Amino acid sequence: MAVGSIARRYAKALLEIGVQQQTYDALGKELERLADTLRQSPELRTALENPVFPIEKRKLILDDLARRLALSKTVRNFVMLLADKGRISALPDIARVHRTLIDEHAGRVRAVVTSARPLDPMLESRLKTALEKQSGKTVLLEKREDPTIVGGLVTQVGDTVYDGSVRTQLQQMREQLLSE
Repeated sequence: MAVGSIARRYAKALLEIGVQQQTYDALGKELERLADTLRQSPELRTALENPVFPIEKRKLILDDLARRLALSKTVRNFVMLLADKGRISALPDIARVHRTLIDEHAGRVRAVVTSARPLDPMLESRLKTALEKQSGKTVLLEKREDPTIVGGLVTQVGDTVYDGSVRTQLQQMREQLLSE
């Protein structure tokens, strides 16, 4: 079975539990914290995913990690289920899909805005308002800086990219001049 469908199935199940308990946002943050911990520690990931280590030892490591990260009983049980099913390696994908499902459920969309310099607060506010009007959802804005775009903005909302950067405009002009 494909990792994407596995991640979606587990993420959807955890979302349903979170919706029932009215804790889906908190569960999502906990799951993301755990996934970040695994991403940052290749040694930990190896210890949890390697079948050479007995499942009991891997679950003890997970239990200790759950305590250190102050994970709720729900997320702890969820992670233990993943360990029992041999799906710990899918945890980062599950966390990513879970975040997307939470956003859909809550009527939110994430947007990444890249600018050459820090955004002026007034421009940021106008951009957020325009994206919310266009999407019909609450926009969670992530700001990035990339001096190589020279000026303008590159905004990504879901799979859609709005590229108003000077770099892209210069590339298009160059291609047009070369083709003539």
